[in-house]
Amino acid sequence: MPPNTRTLALDVGDRRIGLAITDALGLTAQPLFTLRRTSLRADLKAVARFVRQHQVETVVVGNPLHADGSTSPQSLKTLAFADALLEHLQPNHPNLTLHLLDERLTTRDAHALLGARSSKADRMDHQEKIDQVAAVLLLEAFLSRDAVTLLPDPDDGSLRG
Repeated sequence: MPPNTRTLALDVGDRRIGLAITDALGLTAQPLFTLRRTSLRADLKAVARFVRQHQVETVVVGNPLHADGSTSPQSLKTLAFADALLEHLQPNHPNLTLHLLDERLTTRDAHALLGARSSKADRMDHQEKIDQVAAVLLLEAFLSRDAVTLLPDPDDGSLRG
């Protein structure tokens, strides 16, 4: 990625969309916020506003496949949202790319990271944080897909039995 281009990740659900974004160098992922969905048009406009404000070049949308990798009903909804988003963004952002990324475990992992909440108010706030953390995990997975895996240094003693 060229310097100062940002990547935005979306964890799209029926009621909320969790958003996470990279830093200006495209190295780290931070949660932005959780968008409460109202209508497709309003949701697209809200995401487009953040794409413009943060100079996003790449959008990553989590694809909630079944455990066996097949398309789920939620995956079909997410694909429709991603298609609509790309169509909405392309006229003003012709160089923008959109990627779908398998997100089967991100929500589960987000729950594990944040733990459980007891009161109804805590649960509602917790759900919004879950969506943001899931988006961060999705973005981290996207960023690491091309990362070089380094072999252990044979001189540091970690390879000795």
